[in-house]
Amino acid sequence: MAIYLVTGGAGFIGSNITHKILQNGDSVRVLDNLSTGRVENIEDAKGDIEFIEGDICNAETVNKAATGVDYILHQAALPSVQRSVENPAASNFVNVSGTMNVLIAARDQKVKRFVMASSSSVYGNTATLPKIEHMAPLPISPYAVSKLAAEKYAMSFHSIYGVPTVAFRYFNVFGPRQDPKSHYAAVIPLFINALLKRESPTVHGDGEQSRDFTFIENVVHGNLLACESDTASGNAMNLACGDRISLNGLLQKLEIILGVKANAQHIESRTGDVKHSQADIGLARKLLHYEPLVTFDEGLAKTVAYYRSLLQPSVISAVA
Repeated sequence: MAIYLVTGGAGFIGSNITHKILQNGDSVRVLDNLSTGRVENIEDAKGDIEFIEGDICNAETVNKAATGVDYILHQAALPSVQRSVENPAASNFVNVSGTMNVLIAARDQKVKRFVMASSSSVYGNTATLPKIEHMAPLPISPYAVSKLAAEKYAMSFHSIYGVPTVAFRYFNVFGPRQDPKSHYAAVIPLFINALLKRESPTVHGDGEQSRDFTFIENVVHGNLLACESDTASGNAMNLACGDRISLNGLLQKLEIILGVKANAQHIESRTGDVKHSQADIGLARKLLHYEPLVTFDEGLAKTVAYYRSLLQPSVISAVA
C-alpha cells in the first residue's frame, strides 16, 4: 500500500485526488491550512485519511507531513490571476517559497515522485495555438510568474538533487467540489450557479475568449499516471483535453442543459487574463500514455448535476 501526501488536499483539485487515491486502496495524508480549501470537501473521507491542518510556508510542518510518504502530489497554492494582481507578494510567498519547502521535504524524504500543479497561464497571451511545451513562456500576471518559478525550481531539484519531479500545466480545470461562492471563483461554477438561480451571469469582455476546459477526472487521472511513469520525471507538461470553447459557447451549452436563457451581462475585461488558451497534449500522451477520460460535454453535464444537487428543493423546482 502506497502512502501519498496531498498538499492542498481539502481544495477542489486536491480533494478529488484524495478521494481517488482512497478508492484505489492506498493511504492519504492531507496537508491544508484551509485558507482556500474546505473541510466539507474531505468530510466523507475523514476517518480514512490523516489530516494535518498546516501551512506549506512552514518548513517544519511540511517536513513532518512528508515523513514516510512515497509520493507527494503538490496542489497547495494561492490561486487566481486576479488575486495575484491585487496582492502579488502573497502569491509569490505561497506559490514559490511554499513550493520550495515541499521540494526540500521531497528531497530529504527521498520520495518516489513529486508531482506539482502548474498553470497554462505561464504561456501568456500569445496568439499561437495550441500551446506546446517548447514554446517560450511569457507569463503576464504575478500568479503566472509564480507558477513558472515553482516549475523551474522543480526541474532544478530534478537536475541537481535527483528528485523525480513532474509539473503539470493545468488548463481551466472544472468539476464537483469547485467553490462557486469565492470572490475569485472560476467561470464554470459561477455561470452554473447563476443560471440555476435564474440570475444573469457576468462575462468579462465580449465572451469570445476561449479556454481548454478540463474536467477534474482527467486531471486526477494524469496526476496518478505521473506517479507510475518511469519516463515523466524532469518534465513540465500540459494536462488538458486539447480542445477549446468560447465563454459564449459555454453559455449556449448551459442554456441547453438547464433549459434557461442566460441573458449575460458583459463588463470590462480583467487585467492579466489571456484571450485564448488550448493545449497540445502530445507530450503527456507520449510520456504517460495519457488520454482524457471525460469529454467536455460529459464533464459539463456531471458538473451541472453536482451543483443542482446542492440547491434547496424550492430552488430546484424553480429551475426545473
